[in-house]
Amino acid sequence: MAHFAKVENGMVTQVIVAVPAFINLLPDFDSWIQTSYNTFGGTHRLGGTPLRKNYAGIGYTYDSAKDAFIPPKEFNSWVLNEETCLWNPPIEMPAEGGPYIWDETIQNWKNIEG
Repeated sequence: MAHFAKVENGMVTQVIVAVPAFINLLPDFDSWIQTSYNTFGGTHRLGGTPLRKNYAGIGYTYDSAKDAFIPPKEFNSWVLNEETCLWNPPIEMPAEGGPYIWDETIQNWKNIEG
């Protein structure tokens, strides 16, 4: 069994678990792209080979040139990390203090206890 994402116009619309033979029987088999539940940011969580940078989710985009699934962009100011295909804030979260949340209005981290 494996996970497959249905990609329509570059957007993931469905994710299922199936055997590859089942996918190959579908009339639109070429719109189903395998994804790995254990892949995040270009790393396989169990030490295996990462697949397509990130596990696909509904609303993700599939970039065929990068052969990568990219999550939706949460904030306009965040920038795509080309290696991980994840969105990064323009300012790193402080290492001390916290907890922090991103505040898009000030485009900086905000201590939610302060």
